[in-house]
Amino acid sequence: MARMSHDDPASAASPAPAPAPVPARPSPSRAAAPSRGGSVALALLLALLALVGVGYVGWRQWQQSQGGAADSRNLAALQARVGTLENTLQSVEGERAALRQRLGDADQVNRSLREELLGQSERLRNLEDAVAKLAEKSLSGHDAMLLDETEALLRMGQQRYELFHDAEGAAAAYALADQSLAAVNDGAFSGLRQSLNAEREALASRQNRTLSATLAAVQKLRDGLAALPPKPLDLPAAGKDDGAWARLRHALASVVSVQRDDGAPLAVADARLTRQLVALDLAQAQADLLGHDEADAAAALRRADAGLAAQFDGADAGVQQARAQLAALLDGLRPAPPVQLGGALAELRNLRAVHALKPDSAPAPAASAGARP
Repeated sequence: MARMSHDDPASAASPAPAPAPVPARPSPSRAAAPSRGGSVALALLLALLALVGVGYVGWRQWQQSQGGAADSRNLAALQARVGTLENTLQSVEGERAALRQRLGDADQVNRSLREELLGQSERLRNLEDAVAKLAEKSLSGHDAMLLDETEALLRMGQQRYELFHDAEGAAAAYALADQSLAAVNDGAFSGLRQSLNAEREALASRQNRTLSATLAAVQKLRDGLAALPPKPLDLPAAGKDDGAWARLRHALASVVSVQRDDGAPLAVADARLTRQLVALDLAQAQADLLGHDEADAAAALRRADAGLAAQFDGADAGVQQARAQLAALLDGLRPAPPVQLGGALAELRNLRAVHALKPDSAPAPAASAGARP
């Protein structure tokens, strides 16, 4: 096509030689002119198509070159990213290896700590066994001391009631014994408290809750003895006798005078001594009441009542009131059946004897002194 385009200007530049004169033939010349114009148009069309093809091919080559550059850049970027990932993977592998090594070290440390913990647990178990043995020994000594104290208090309360009839003091001793027995750790002695409380309640029922009132009443009687009149020397006649013997005695009264010298009671002759005797009986009653001897106190009050009846004027209201008070006091001092003590003490001694005969508990197995390797 280029050659064709090159030949066309040359042919156009050099004119063709003039043909020889030919006789005019009009029809063939007219037919050759249109044929030459069609070939030129065809050549132009073919040249244009060639130019379009060359342009398209060049454009495609340019696009391919541009796409290759972009692909090269993308490939370089991908290669850079792959290199970065490879570096990252290498660092991750290094860190993983370091972590694996650390985990191995931690496992070794944990294993050693576990072994040490097992050794410490074994030592702690041995220490607990030793402390338990010491505590058992100390508790046994503590219980023995409390049981000795309980036995002493029970014996003290029993003797105080039997010797001095002091129900209140014996009940206080039994209360202290119950407190000591409650502090004992051995459960074998817990049933003993029922017997102890039963005897304690019996003593509490025998306590003289009106002792202070009784002592105050006796003291009031002692203080009122000075105001009581003694029995008169000559008692008035029961009735007036107007017979012959009465007239004869009246006639002889001016000549002969008869007086009694020792026929009157001692209290009438000496009122002060009489009051002192009755006061001594009342003081004896007070002493017996303080000593919880109700029988002797009642006997002293009876002697005081007999002294009032024999030596003082029974018709006087004060004497009658004093004797009524003595009768009321005697009613309040009626003897009651004694409380039977000693059952709790005997039961305590039996329990201690049985407990002492029990074999000692089997010793704990010996523990290893050191920790396991």
